Amino acid sequence: MKGIVLLNAYTKSAGANRQASRIAEELNALGVQTEMRLNGAFDADIFSSRVRLAQKPDFVVYLDKDKYLSRLWEKEGVRLFNSADGVEVCDDKMLTYIALANGGVEIPDTLPAPLCYYPDARVREEYCRVVEERLGYPLVVKKSFGSWGMDVNLIQNFAELTKIAEEYKLFPHLYQKYIAAKRGEDTRVLVIGGKAVAAMRRRNDGDFRSNIELGGRGYPAEITKSYREISERAARLLSLDYCGIDLLEGEDGRPIVCEVNSNAFFNEAEKVTGVNIAGAYAAHIAREMKKN
Repeated sequence: MKGIVLLNAYTKSAGANRQASRIAEELNALGVQTEMRLNGAFDADIFSSRVRLAQKPDFVVYLDKDKYLSRLWEKEGVRLFNSADGVEVCDDKMLTYIALANGGVEIPDTLPAPLCYYPDARVREEYCRVVEERLGYPLVVKKSFGSWGMDVNLIQNFAELTKIAEEYKLFPHLYQKYIAAKRGEDTRVLVIGGKAVAAMRRRNDGDFRSNIELGGRGYPAEITKSYREISERAARLLSLDYCGIDLLEGEDGRPIVCEVNSNAFFNEAEKVTGVNIAGAYAAHIAREMKKN
């Protein structure tokens, strides 16, 4: 059995490289021959109306967001961790919320922004008034695509809202109710094979975003019953082999799903919790592949 851990062709992230290295290391320790690869070598293409693969691995740990290569590999029967559908839905925050809606998982009240195709178009005032009326202040505006807390904004008033609406009008984005119980704090629950295996509380004293990449710090956290149930349910709804569920705390302590990351970094979580997350993921991959 041979596998690949795939990274983005242009990655500059030391965390991403370390994550890939840890997964490959644990898979090789289990006797599963695995190599790290960068995307960009044209591992799949379409010639003479057929999909061609440069090589056909038994599986790929897909740590990129390139939806084309993933679908070409799957079309030829390569097992991906996570699937092309899972990665694509998690990459688009609005698609994530749509997939979770009606599924027994609480998420913040959310308004999807309409697409704008014309740079010279003006955002209508009544449009922003609806956002203001339904969500109140402060409210959160996010681009639908982005990682590490980038392009996530806390809006305090109508002037800020109209400004960001103009700035983001040509990008897929959304408006969301701000969960204010614990500013700059959330809990990331890591789920592997449908089971919550570790939890890390993240806190940022200088920003409303808790991301480690923005200066947040990680602390070990207990996986309570309610946090376990909502995290495992969200992972099932999205059909993910591995993910990080970022949970906010509501006024009464109930967990609310903020985001789901199909390739959530686990470096800090391994350090603060002592859980061998890469090893647990490798063991899940090996078990799944033995079923085939």
